[in-house]
Parts: sequence; C-alpha cells; structure tokens
Amino acid sequence: MTLLKILTYPDPFLREPTKPVADIDDEIQTIIEDMAETMYEAPGVGLAAIQAGIDKSIIVYDPDADVEKKDFHVLINPEIVFSEGEMVSENEGCLSVPDLRADVKRSEKVTVEALDRNGNPLKIEAVGLLSVILQHEIDHLKGILFIDRISALKRQLYKKKRRKALKSEPTV
Repeated sequence: MTLLKILTYPDPFLREPTKPVADIDDEIQTIIEDMAETMYEAPGVGLAAIQAGIDKSIIVYDPDADVEKKDFHVLINPEIVFSEGEMVSENEGCLSVPDLRADVKRSEKVTVEALDRNGNPLKIEAVGLLSVILQHEIDHLKGILFIDRISALKRQLYKKKRRKALKSEPTV
C-alpha cells in the first residue's frame, strides 16, 4: 500500500468535480486501499479521492477512526438522494483545510445511494456523525470545501491566515 499525498487548500484541484467510476477494476481497488491507509495515517474519519489528487468519485470513511480494526467503508459514485432536518456539526475539520475547525450547518439525516467496492448498489440512511461525514465527503466530490459552508468573515480570516502560512513555508 502507498500513502497518498493529501492536497491542501488553496490547491485548485480540490475545486474540481470528480468523474464517476465506470469500471471497478484492480486499479480502483488499489486506490481504495491506498485511500484508507492514508485516511488512518492522517488521521481522519473520511477521505475523498479528490483530496489525494485522484479525480474519481470515491470516498472511504470510518466514523470510529479505529486504526487497529481498520473497518472502513467505501462508497463509489455516491449521491445524496434525500436530506431532512438541520443540525450544527460542531468543530468540523478537514484534512485538506489544515488548522481550521468550525461549526457547519448540515442536514440532520441523509439518504445516500452508491456502489460498494464490488459494484453492488447500496442505500445508506445516516443520522448524526455519519450524516455529517457523508455530506462532507460527498461535497468534496463536487469541488465544495467545508469552508464554503461557514460565514464569509471566518472564511476570509482563514484564507488570509493560510496565505501567510504558505508564504512562510520553506521551498524545497
């Protein structure tokens, strides 16, 4: 398995919508395994392929983030087909948006349709943390970052802080 490099804001690739997976072959299986390994190493509870520089509609997630069990789930070509209610995802963060945590308004419940890693159709009805994870990762597949869902003031402050941090990083 290979650890993948996680792209970080403001990388423009993160704003690109992903392409649907047409054929779940050995290459896709390898991508899935590498994504899971990268997610656990980061550590995170979810990872979209676009965050690893892969423009495929794939997400991996593990709400427990259990590095020992590594009981991750895979969704290929996921779509939210139903949502209801409203909740605040408190202190939400993102592996591609370093050094920021914020409250984000999300749907309380979502229904997601997708394929599993073997190409079988899935339907997931999620509430609470799982609902937040799925919405967050599916947003990535559309080129949407969680900072797009916070107040304009917080977003501007983060962008300014990030630009300053990037200027002070040593170049290789």
